[in-house]
Amino acid sequence: MSPDSPFYDGRGKTVLVAGGTSGINRGIALAFAAAGANVYVFSRSAEKVSDTVAELASLGTQSAGTAADVRNAAEVSAAFDDCAAQFGPIDVVVSGAAGNFPARAEAISSNGFRAVLEIDVLGTHHVMLASYRHLRRPGVILNITAAASHRPMVGQAHVCAAKAGVDQITRTLALDWGPEGIRINSVLPGPIEDTEGFRRLAPTPQIKAERLSTVPLRRAATRAEVADTCLFLASDRARYITGAVIPVDGGASLSVPADLLASAIAKPPADR
Repeated sequence: MSPDSPFYDGRGKTVLVAGGTSGINRGIALAFAAAGANVYVFSRSAEKVSDTVAELASLGTQSAGTAADVRNAAEVSAAFDDCAAQFGPIDVVVSGAAGNFPARAEAISSNGFRAVLEIDVLGTHHVMLASYRHLRRPGVILNITAAASHRPMVGQAHVCAAKAGVDQITRTLALDWGPEGIRINSVLPGPIEDTEGFRRLAPTPQIKAERLSTVPLRRAATRAEVADTCLFLASDRARYITGAVIPVDGGASLSVPADLLASAIAKPPADR
């Protein structure tokens, strides 16, 4: 197939997308497939993996996947081994598994806080270690994070901590692995239409309108717009970019109020 991208030719290349069966990450996986790459996806849901692999295959590319939880190092390692066994060395890894639920800090249990850290930070660590073993040199890693990594928000203490950790992994490993030809960057999506994450953070039409009114471009992004950024960063045109944290948010991180979610989150009882 001829690549459907003006700047990334995926023919003969292999892309693995962790968490690539839903939302933004599925859109990224489909974009790489449309650009001609072999695409391997994994997530916790075997059913979602099967559905996504079928859609990827419909684009004319070779595709495969498995059920694996990023919190489990052995499962992540096995997924990478399976990808390499089917397609050979991996050219691009997209690490996008994430956890999020809006809640006031005093309402977040230890287990809830730990779950988000384990999915985002520990999960990223597991994907990075497996990537190091299987990435072709030169190779590319893209971590999908969020503006919460550098911008505090009410109701997102757990997420802010986790995303900051992911972006620091990006920067640190860009230093560690740059001499070996591995480029690592973070992509920070803002509000994205038709995603579970945006539905959770804007659960009503009123809150959605308030959220988008603070975005300088006055709209949410599409999944394709995030995917286009990933295709660019994976291409030779971005060959001197590493350790970068790149917002794809219409300027939202410049202007969204830190307390925007306050109205969407239950407040503690008045008699506390």
